[in-house]
Amino acid sequence: MSDQGAHIQENHLNHVVITGGAGFIGSLLSGELLRLGIKVTVIDDLIFGGESLMAYLAHPNFHFTKVNVIEPHSLRSSLRTDWEKPDAIVHLAAIVGFPACQAVGRQVAWRYNVEATEHVFEQADSLGVRRLVFASTYSTYGLSPDGKPVSEDTMLTPQSLYAETKIAAEHFLLAQNDSSCVPLIFRLATLYGVSPRTRFDLIINQFVLEAYTKRELLIYQRGYSRSFVHIRDVVHGFILGLQASEEKVHCQIYNLGSELGNYTKDQIVELVLKRLPETVVTYKDMTFGGDMRDIAVSFGKIKRELGFQTKLTPDDGVREVLYVIRTGLISNPHDQHYRNAQFIVQ
Repeated sequence: MSDQGAHIQENHLNHVVITGGAGFIGSLLSGELLRLGIKVTVIDDLIFGGESLMAYLAHPNFHFTKVNVIEPHSLRSSLRTDWEKPDAIVHLAAIVGFPACQAVGRQVAWRYNVEATEHVFEQADSLGVRRLVFASTYSTYGLSPDGKPVSEDTMLTPQSLYAETKIAAEHFLLAQNDSSCVPLIFRLATLYGVSPRTRFDLIINQFVLEAYTKRELLIYQRGYSRSFVHIRDVVHGFILGLQASEEKVHCQIYNLGSELGNYTKDQIVELVLKRLPETVVTYKDMTFGGDMRDIAVSFGKIKRELGFQTKLTPDDGVREVLYVIRTGLISNPHDQHYRNAQFIVQ
């Protein structure tokens, strides 16, 4: 067994519940926890299907329940009675991204991203779960007030409904500092790479798809800076958060990513053109009501306190995504199954 697996056992992590576990992050995280000998219960209402979980169904440590976390007692009703209670919950279920939130509107987005988080936490606390790990976003920062990399202490200036819902959920969790269930918040950089449920509505993945299938890229917000992190590095970060001591992570917020992932859109385009040089790139100005992030992010806290470091780069992601498209491992990457929303701003 790996050192990481031994460390988790020493911390008595035997059973983890993942809400939204059939999604981009959850489907990969499920496999990694199972590999480490951890029991995994996935709760998901399968909006984008459940094929991402098929490989785990025969695993003796895997359990799945189809349920929407907004429903009363969804957590309690999903647990196997012959397993020990969960040690931790990773709460991923949400309407993810500003286009998806804009599409459903404020009331629905608030219900699924804020009220559902409250319900899950309250059920976790009543069940005696020791830790809840929450997936937030660096969209909460909006814009850097002084042009410097934003840190966990930077003032939040949300530019989208999605970011507003995540901030509200964060505020609720941080107010539970007297609870026996410890909240831990990760603000994720923009993800890329492939998982059992890959997404092609993320900047790097989308750029590769468009460049390969259409031989062209239409880029908005040229020169904007973003922060990027590979899906496998994110999963590693979540595992570090699950295995860390309670004293270290109690009501803590960590930016999850690396300074090595701070890129401009032009730099990402260059990485794509290196492998697909025949691509025609067109730039277009556009004003829209959405997520206008143009920031670099500081990840010193998570590196210093949890020992987190990324292993993969955006260039690795471009190569990986191109490989799965070119080889046909994903036969129809334009299918809606691989997107959380129809509209994205590249």
